Amino acid sequence: MAGKISQFLCADHARLDDVLRRATVDSTRIDHIAYAEFREGLLRHIGMEEKVLFPAARSARSGKRIRATAKLSLDHGVLVALVVLTPTHSIIAAIRAILDRHNPLEEGAGGVYEKCEQALGAEADQVRFG
Repeated sequence: MAGKISQFLCADHARLDDVLRRATVDSTRIDHIAYAEFREGLLRHIGMEEKVLFPAARSARSGKRIRATAKLSLDHGVLVALVVLTPTHSIIAAIRAILDRHNPLEEGAGGVYEKCEQALGAEADQVRFG
């Protein structure tokens, strides 16, 4: 069963997916208000992982990083670089492509969220994202 961290962050993935879908529901234009909401939410989500979750798990593992977090951090850097740009359909397609392979590495059985929860043990319930 997924813990609180997994439940919270997976629900945020679903919310962000929905907001990005709303930003591009009309294939002839980008809804810049919805995209701005997506951008803000994605940056916040990345911040929760990079500034709170990954360091907490690393600390709980005596400084040893969970292997997949290196790849995820690289993805985060690329995503941040992409959302700085003025959105186009090509940029949004690139963001979706990254998220389509990125999110499964975090979610579900054996994913990074589960590994972080295992590393944190009882402390997982004490992790606060803001």
